[in-house]
Amino acid sequence: MTETIAPHTHRPPAGTPSLGGIGLFTVLLAAALPLIDFFIVNVALPTIGNDLHASESVLELVVAGYGLAYAVLLVLGGRLGDLFGRRRFFLGGMAAFGLTSLACGLAPTAWTLVVARVAQGAASAAMLPQVLATIQAATAGPRRAKAMGLYGATAGLSMVAGQILGGILVAATPLSFLFGAGTGWRSVFLVNVPVVVVGLILATRAVPETRSQHPEPVDGPGTVLLTAALLALLAPLAEGRSAGWPLWTWLSLAAFPFLVAAFYAVERRADRQGRTPLVPPSLFALTSLRRGLVMILPFSVGFSGFMFVIAVALQRGAGLGPVQAGLALAPMAGVFFLVSLAGPRLVARYGTRVVTAGALFQGIGIGLMALAAWRSWPDIGLVELLPGAVFAGGGQALQLPIIYRVVLSEVEPVRAGVGSGVMMTTQQSALALGVAALGTLFLSLVPGTGMQNALVITLLTQLGCIALTGLLSLRLPRTIG
Repeated sequence: MTETIAPHTHRPPAGTPSLGGIGLFTVLLAAALPLIDFFIVNVALPTIGNDLHASESVLELVVAGYGLAYAVLLVLGGRLGDLFGRRRFFLGGMAAFGLTSLACGLAPTAWTLVVARVAQGAASAAMLPQVLATIQAATAGPRRAKAMGLYGATAGLSMVAGQILGGILVAATPLSFLFGAGTGWRSVFLVNVPVVVVGLILATRAVPETRSQHPEPVDGPGTVLLTAALLALLAPLAEGRSAGWPLWTWLSLAAFPFLVAAFYAVERRADRQGRTPLVPPSLFALTSLRRGLVMILPFSVGFSGFMFVIAVALQRGAGLGPVQAGLALAPMAGVFFLVSLAGPRLVARYGTRVVTAGALFQGIGIGLMALAAWRSWPDIGLVELLPGAVFAGGGQALQLPIIYRVVLSEVEPVRAGVGSGVMMTTQQSALALGVAALGTLFLSLVPGTGMQNALVITLLTQLGCIALTGLLSLRLPRTIG
């Protein structure tokens, strides 16, 4: 029997704020910034280490500090936007993101950079949930479908473009006349500042204010337990490899399921007592949200692991510079963007089976890349990776934007902030897990098998994540409201 999601009304009620074209462009611009910054630092780390004399463990914190603050505060950021106004938190988060980016770019020491990156992650967590929540609350019907498709296109493109842009900025060193040679990494952060200024000007004029009609106080116990649970999972995954997996990492991972159980118990009790928990358990009663979140996990694990591994392999193994390594992924980014624009029309015609087809195309693409690495190593670059990049980019575009739509399709506008926060937290946690899992596999294989075989084995392992995503897509409702 075909399962459907009840469609929302195509026209918002009278008096509902409406998100116009300029407003949509502004929130999508803001959505791109945190995602680009998650990946843009990968290619800049060697230069940061040389310039600031930072050890590998400190460089790990430059990445992990941002990711941890970003992940643990996303749901809270969405909830606060629901309560006190999404536009207010959007503007505040964007301004804070610009200031913390400036602090990162001007950081005099490695530890100053780590602190600034943690603050930048917190600013991202205040800003990003308001993007999806505003789209969900201020659009309806075909306009919402188009906006969600553009959001998915922006998100996927940002994740690939981050490493491309990072390589170009590091190599171009446009600020060397101010800071000296070897300081091109500062441009990676300072480039955000003028973008934020433009975004703030547009947002004050074009982004409408939306909020929950029945504000509730913040769930203190739930916030503390969720933060503890995410830290228990992500902190050892982010720092375990560089620290040599000491005892605290294993104790932290062992505590994770108990903290999750405590969090669920506290949230369920609050729900039964008539209070509004941070993450209402009733939210997971929505079939579309529950199944979509499960799909985000293997997709994001495989994607982030691939981006990390391919960047390391092309630069350290194949000897490509940061610009060449980044441009090798340019076809993937271009195809992703073009195909994702066609996503709403494809879904309207073929339903969510488009996601299954996307997993098949992505699997073909990763397989072609593994074949290219096996046959052409170390003479591998843009030309050798082109066929695989085209298939992989197109396949990803047929999955990610549609999964976003599925997850939020049944979430009521008054819960838009918490729904988007839960989705982004799931994705961010999976991104960190992917870098830790596939990155650790790849780096542990290199000494014994060599860079080529390590890359091929890791790419084939990613095929398992893609296959799981494809199988899970068969359980999605056939249509999306």
